Amino acid sequence: MEKKEIKEVLESFTVLVDTREHDTPEFRKRCEAFGVPWKRAALNYGDYSYTCILPGGKELHNISRLVNPLCAIERKEDLTELSGNLSRHRERLKREFERARATGAKMYLLVEGASWESLINGRYRSKFHPNAYFASIIAFMARYDLTPLFCRPETAARVIKGTLFYDLKERLERGELDNRCVLSKVE
Repeated sequence: MEKKEIKEVLESFTVLVDTREHDTPEFRKRCEAFGVPWKRAALNYGDYSYTCILPGGKELHNISRLVNPLCAIERKEDLTELSGNLSRHRERLKREFERARATGAKMYLLVEGASWESLINGRYRSKFHPNAYFASIIAFMARYDLTPLFCRPETAARVIKGTLFYDLKERLERGELDNRCVLSKVE
C-alpha cells in the first residue's frame, strides 16, 4: 500500500467498543475523549478495537457480525476488578484470551488507576496475595502474548486510541492488510 493510501485509511480510523461495555457517564466521557469516530460492535474478545475503510471501499471488519479483531484492548477499572478476574473468574478471562490467541490477535490489558508498584505492594481491595497476583499477570503475558498497560482513568481514552491507531498504522506499513485490500477490490 502506498503512503497516500495509508493516510486515507488512517483518516477513516474508527474505534470499536464492545456492546457489553456498560453505558455510563464515564463510558460516554471516555468515548468522546477518543477524538475520533467510535461505534458499538460485538467483539469476540476485548472491550476496544478498531475498524477502517480499506482501499476499494471495504470496511476492515463487518460490524453487523461478531468481530474477531486483529488487535483488542481488555479494559479493567482498577486492580481490584482485575484481581477478581484473575482469581474468582479466571477461567472466563482465560477463555477470552484463548479466543484471541486462536485468531492471532494482539491483546492489551489496560488497567486504570494501577501500577506495578501498587500491584506488588498489595494496594487494592482484595485478598488475592500480591505474589500470586504478580505471578498471574506475568504468566498471562507469556501465555497469551499479552501487553499490560497501566494508566490513570483520565488518560485511558488517549492510551486506548493511541494503542489501536498505531497498531493499525504499523500493520498498514508492513503490508499486513494488503490482501484484504485486494479482496475488497474484487468484490
